[in-house]
Amino acid sequence: MLKRASTSVGSLYVVGLPIGNHEDITLRALKVLRDVTVIAAEDPLVIRALLDRYAIETPLTSYHRWNCADKIPVLIDRLRQGQSIALAVDAGTPAIVDPGRLLAAQAARAGIPVVPIPGPSAVTAALSVSGFSGDSFSFYGQVPARNFARQRFFEARRRDDRVLVLYAPVRSLRSILVAIRSFLGDRRIVIAQDMTKPSERLLRGRISDLLRRTDWKLPRGEATIVVEGKNRRNDLEGK
Repeated sequence: MLKRASTSVGSLYVVGLPIGNHEDITLRALKVLRDVTVIAAEDPLVIRALLDRYAIETPLTSYHRWNCADKIPVLIDRLRQGQSIALAVDAGTPAIVDPGRLLAAQAARAGIPVVPIPGPSAVTAALSVSGFSGDSFSFYGQVPARNFARQRFFEARRRDDRVLVLYAPVRSLRSILVAIRSFLGDRRIVIAQDMTKPSERLLRGRISDLLRRTDWKLPRGEATIVVEGKNRRNDLEGK
């Protein structure tokens, strides 16, 4: 069992969790979550709902961007003592646009095994249904919130002719679409909201067309935007 301490170091498991639908979790992820000594979770209250569904009673500790500097040495020490730790975020795969990478890097430098437990990803899920080529794409993470930083962000993307995948807060979608059109042109895009949930919705079309729509769903949270590549063919529409 992974929970038993030993004379050797433990392992850090980077566990991908569902991005919305709890049924998307893998059997391997469930086994790891049951067997580790502790789960380092972005928000223990969010993760607890998933664990309760599958009757998993493993202890939780918080690990997020506001406490990672203090928590990393504590978690590394536990790993050195032979304990096993699962790293998890509220939704998706850790270390993608979050401080999980810092813990993974420190563990690797300390000679501690870092083990990937693959799971759902908003990036690949949105790209897979976009109809745009996935042969080559760029993922740029979260779009900056401040206007000046956002302008610099998209200015730097002008020369990237690949499909772009971005995260954006839903409350800022309109202003972000305006910025994309201003710097990258009136491209076709797909906006994925609430993926894998009953409320899942995909908005498709040219940016100018989407900006004219009045039936936008504006929940809290984050959307995934897929922007067609510059001078690339849309595989669904053939133009």
